[in-house]
This record gives sequence, C-alpha cells and structure tokens, in this order.
Amino acid sequence: MSRGLIALAVLMVVGAVKLPLERNLAALHRQEHFLGVEFNLDLREKIGQLGFMAALSGFRAIVADALFIQAYAAWENTEWGRMLLLFRQVTTLQPRVMLFWDTAAWHMAWNASVAAMNDQKQPRLALRVKAQREYFAVGKDFLERGIKNNPDRPDLYEALARLYKEKYKDHERASEYYAKASDLPEARTFDRRFSAYELSYCEGREREAYERLLSLYNEGEKERLPTLIKRLKFLEEKLAIPQEERVPDKLNKIVK
Repeated sequence: MSRGLIALAVLMVVGAVKLPLERNLAALHRQEHFLGVEFNLDLREKIGQLGFMAALSGFRAIVADALFIQAYAAWENTEWGRMLLLFRQVTTLQPRVMLFWDTAAWHMAWNASVAAMNDQKQPRLALRVKAQREYFAVGKDFLERGIKNNPDRPDLYEALARLYKEKYKDHERASEYYAKASDLPEARTFDRRFSAYELSYCEGREREAYERLLSLYNEGEKERLPTLIKRLKFLEEKLAIPQEERVPDKLNKIVK
C-alpha cells in the first residue's frame, strides 16, 4: 500500500473519530450558551498580536486577567479611551465572565459619563451632554452583548435594568429587564418586586402595576415592605380603588 493511501486512511479514521466529538462539543456549547471566541483577524485587531498568540496557546483567562488589571489602572488615571479598548479585549477573550461585562458597563455608563459631564475643558454643555450619552450607550452595549453570551444568568439583566432606571430614566425598560431576570432559575427575590416598582411609574400601565404589587403583597409579610406599600397606596389613589379594597397603611399603624 502506498504512503498516500496510508495517509488517506489515517485521515479518514481520525475524521470519523473527531466528527462526533466535535458535534457533542458544539451541542454542549449551545446548551451552555457559549458563543466562544473566533480566532480570526478581527480578534487579532481587538486584542493585539501578543494577546492573540496567548489566546491561541490556550491562555485566554490569564491574558484577560492581566488586561483587566490594566483596565483598572486606566480607570485610576481617567484614561477612558484606553480603558474602553482594554475592556473590549477582556470581554472578547472571556465572554462568560459576568464580572468583566458588569464592570466595563459600570465604568462606562457611570464613571466615564460623569467625567464627561464635568469636563471643565469642554465649555459647551451640549457637547458634554452628548459625550455623556455616548458613554451611556457604550455601557448599554457591554450589557447587551454580555447578556447574549450569558442569557441564563440574572446579573446582567439586573445591571441593564439599573442603567435604564438611573441613566435613561426609562422605567418601562427597567421593569422589563427586572422581569426577565426574575424568570431565570438563579433570580434574586427582589427582581419581581423591583420590576413591579418600576412599572408603577409608567403612565398608562398603572392597573397592571397595581395588580402585580397587590399579588406580591398577598404573598405574605416577607413582601410587605415599606416601598411596596408606598407604591400600592400611590396607585390606589390614582386608580380610585374603593376604600374597602385598599390595603392597610402599615406605616401609619406603627406610628399610632
């Protein structure tokens, strides 16, 4: 048998063994919502030649940690552009680490946006506001991409809800993302409650918010928190709920 035929036979055997393994691995990645890292020229441009070679060598976690430390140093020095580049590299290398996405979004949407708004070198308010909103958008982008890589974890849904609430003053979207977090297996106990709170601020959705808050109230003492009662009382007034159907004002009872 010629060497060519032997080599062909070996390749066929290796391929036959490798194919089901690759299929199983791909299925596992889909099950775990792991989008993975594509080793192409685009990745090389994002993380640089040294990072690209390290990633190819299987040291993505080590490289990502080192870049994360550099990003922290950039934050201390208020080097926002460099910090953004570093966080993009970090999240590209380790897309399943929630801390990286959350921290990147926080620095962009909170720290960098505040710095832009307080930039004494820019006398025009309109340009400072524009820069601030651009940083909001960058933070939102980090969270949205993080959710795509980690759709089974509530952390980034909650972070995006906070961003909509605190930066965009968009209570409806905040309610939506708290609700999405509450549907996940690892949801926090406050997610449903916070979703209802945010909905109670939305014009035209008062009845829905009232019913959700009342449902939580009826679950028992653990849900009858001061803020929940306060929002319920507000909606009772706005919806003109009959007195006999209103919940007791627990805070007033304590005062009495």
